[in-house]
Amino acid sequence: MRETGPGELLLECAIENASDRSWLASENGQGGGESRGSPSGIGPVHLSYQIFDAETGQLVMDGARSSLEGACQPGSRVSVRIPIQLPAEPGHYRIWVSPVHEPVAWFYQRGSEFLELDVTAERDRTRVRSVERRTRLGRRIERLGQLLHRSFAYPLRTFIRHRSLIFSMVQRDLQGRYRGSVAGAWWTLAQPLLLMSAYYFVFGVVLRVEADQGSGGFVFYFLCGMVPWLALNETLQRAPNIVVDNSNFVKRVIFPLEILPVNLTLTGLATEGFALVIFLAALALLGPGIGWTVLYFPVVLIPQLLLTLGLCWFLAALGVFLRDTGQAMPFLMTIWFFATPIVYHSEQLPQRWLWLFKLNPLYPIVNAYRAIFLQHTAPHASAMLLLWVLAVAVFWFGHTWFYKVKKSFADLI
Repeated sequence: MRETGPGELLLECAIENASDRSWLASENGQGGGESRGSPSGIGPVHLSYQIFDAETGQLVMDGARSSLEGACQPGSRVSVRIPIQLPAEPGHYRIWVSPVHEPVAWFYQRGSEFLELDVTAERDRTRVRSVERRTRLGRRIERLGQLLHRSFAYPLRTFIRHRSLIFSMVQRDLQGRYRGSVAGAWWTLAQPLLLMSAYYFVFGVVLRVEADQGSGGFVFYFLCGMVPWLALNETLQRAPNIVVDNSNFVKRVIFPLEILPVNLTLTGLATEGFALVIFLAALALLGPGIGWTVLYFPVVLIPQLLLTLGLCWFLAALGVFLRDTGQAMPFLMTIWFFATPIVYHSEQLPQRWLWLFKLNPLYPIVNAYRAIFLQHTAPHASAMLLLWVLAVAVFWFGHTWFYKVKKSFADLI
């Protein structure tokens, strides 16, 4: 491989015919297609290349065909010299070099190996980064791995790069809710406290409901299930309108729109944090106490956040295309609430339909909270594994879809 001029390369290589048929340099009366060709040979077979944009994978151009010097018999090798002309525009390209059977197909499309050149074209020189032998299947697997890597690496880079903006917007959101009120930001702590007190009064004092679930009574059983629900409910109810409500960021300035659902998720997490502090204080003073199993809490909290954020990205994008999503969310969240064993025990569910309720991703989260805080046991391992798999899949799908469609937001808002 050497550079012969501006944007020009000369590739010298050898190709081996691993098939059971000869490759003919021209038709020579043998027929140009496989159906018309000789049973012992196909042709014409040329050597050529295709140039792809390295970032997008889009085909940029087909290269000129280079003829074989003669027929290449099965099991034999032929040396070839291929001049490669790069696009006039500087850029990062990948070049696939492969035999092509005119006018049937490129050999790599039928599973044959091909040569891949990773090339950077600059104005004054061309730099070849690597030259590797590939197969189309191997290349697809590698591209899938790169796609998955970017899908998780990009959100992480976004969080790190815009962390100051994210936390300042979360702080402004929390303070802006109660701006002008006497208590101010203290309502963030007072709201979950009043909610828990109201439920304690209804179920513990008025109805005098008793249960022996885990180590606590019904009140603690209920409140423990409410803690993760508070964050999920608040975040998902606001998610469909978050992009529309911040349309000024979409139209007027360059703004990382994907952090808007992140802000919602962290705001909901703050609300859950205040509720959890109150719940743990009540658990330590009035309940069965706090055990060492609280160390398992991150194992549950992390997939809960991934699940919430993935759903938030999905709903935020869906709310731009379908404005009715925001109107339907209160009804859907009410159904989800009663489909989760928060105000009742899971043993009260019909056993033949229990498998259906277990498909609810909030089911293992609520059960894990109760196992950690009330029963002082580790959460169920298989349930946690399935929750992690589901949470990562939802996180990846939600971010990927939001990232793909966000370019259309400015035209729809």
